[in-house]
Amino acid sequence: MDRRSFLKTSAMGGSAAVASAALAAPAYAQGKRTLTMVTTWGRGLAGVHDSAQRVADSITAMTDGELTVDLKAAGELVGAFEVFDAVTAGQADMYHGADYYFVGQHPAYAFFTAVPFGMTAQELANWYYQDGGMELHDELGQIFGLKSFLGGNTGAQAGGWFSKEINSPDDFNGLKFRMPGLGGKALGKLGASVQNIPGSEVYQALSSGAIDGTEWIGPWADEKAGFQEITKTYYAAGFHEPGAGLSVATNREVFEGLSPAHQKVIEIASAEAHQWNLSQFLANNGAALQRLQAGGVKVMSFPDSVWDAFGKASMEVHEENLGDDLYKKVYDSAMASMKSSSSWINQSSGTYTAQRDRVLG
Repeated sequence: MDRRSFLKTSAMGGSAAVASAALAAPAYAQGKRTLTMVTTWGRGLAGVHDSAQRVADSITAMTDGELTVDLKAAGELVGAFEVFDAVTAGQADMYHGADYYFVGQHPAYAFFTAVPFGMTAQELANWYYQDGGMELHDELGQIFGLKSFLGGNTGAQAGGWFSKEINSPDDFNGLKFRMPGLGGKALGKLGASVQNIPGSEVYQALSSGAIDGTEWIGPWADEKAGFQEITKTYYAAGFHEPGAGLSVATNREVFEGLSPAHQKVIEIASAEAHQWNLSQFLANNGAALQRLQAGGVKVMSFPDSVWDAFGKASMEVHEENLGDDLYKKVYDSAMASMKSSSSWINQSSGTYTAQRDRVLG
């Protein structure tokens, strides 16, 4: 073969190799794109809507507008509890919400918000980012065509607002109470008539007497919602959401059609909002509680007999779901991580804060 023929053949072979590589490369969407985000939150709901808006704004800013997120609050495109189906069906590109609203799709979703007698916000973060929780969230999402990340956290939630004081477990019998997730299922075992009502509708339900009580989030968000205008009986500590995570879920086909850089932006924007949102709630709760008390709200604690009943009912709910292999896998992982984390946290920062508050008064 002469030199000219060799060069021609080599050039053709090289071009074919380049073309083959191009065909094999993933096809990512090019140019600017708008992603529609639906949420489980009414527009302006303190903290939770803020978290969704934070994620949306961060994605837009971090991509320099190549990805623009159009946030639709609950009811603006679909209802609060319809966001999961809207994203899995491709009606919307992503949602921001509390995944325990979707235990009907799979009960293991509760762990990525909160389960009764479960993890604090720090313990949830430890499990999620270091002990396999994120991978399990992804495994669950694959079943439904979602790519999910934690994207907010309320911290420990209050026991809630009641039309009467709770002195024993019997006081829950027949009580119409708003509580979502597995906590609501546990409360139902005490005889409560449990309601799952979107956050933007809770005030009206409580003021009209459609429900006798409600949990929402904590002093700051509860004050903003105005529940203190209806009842003055408030329980500060609850069993149901000791560190409630919020989630960002993107339609998996949409997510995989984005460039790796844009996929990472969604992951990082969600993680940043998780920490930012937690500090937002915790920074505001103390002052809000003082204002509520100054306005006549009676802040109370459940007696031990009620806590014991909460615990028994919560374990029954878990046991009912442990026959599901994926639920058991998530449960075992979360409980092992919580046990490991709490051992050190209690002996270190737990002891320190107790002594600090004692010494400093």
